[in-house]
Amino acid sequence: MSRIFGEIRQLGYVVPDIEAAMAYWSKTLGVGPWFYNPQVPIENYRYRGETHVPHNSVALANSGDVQVELIQCRNDVPSMYRDFLRAGRTGLQHVAYWTEDYDNALAKAESHGLHVVMSGEVGRNGRFCYFDTEYHPGAVVELSEVAGPKGELFRRIRAASQGWDGSDPVRPFPDLSTL
Repeated sequence: MSRIFGEIRQLGYVVPDIEAAMAYWSKTLGVGPWFYNPQVPIENYRYRGETHVPHNSVALANSGDVQVELIQCRNDVPSMYRDFLRAGRTGLQHVAYWTEDYDNALAKAESHGLHVVMSGEVGRNGRFCYFDTEYHPGAVVELSEVAGPKGELFRRIRAASQGWDGSDPVRPFPDLSTL
């Protein structure tokens, strides 16, 4: 448990082939079902102070209380994911901490000397940021707001994993605007 953020809630893997990664995790490791979004609608995306429009595919599943995120970059927009791949890495890129009180959690992180490098929003109450902690591969820290629709999505993903029998291993993301 982090004395700054609490429990690690998500492990984020940057992969070159998200479909192959979902197949491996579901068939070989028995983790699933995967909720897949071929193009996550990221708003207000910023990387190192500049605005960009990323095209990332994301798949989410739970193994117990820990969510696994698979990320594939579909364009060459500057990002920590692209930097990770260009450095010759694949696999675990970040750990994420979740909060319903994003502003206070962000202020606390910044008071501990962490600096935001990448940020954006996914739907209402879905802000996220990544801190400049890439000096240790696989340990970039993400802070993710999980109030509102995004929080409900994450609860549904965890519930679907409980007792999952291996059927229907890849499912579409529900529309966040309807949650």
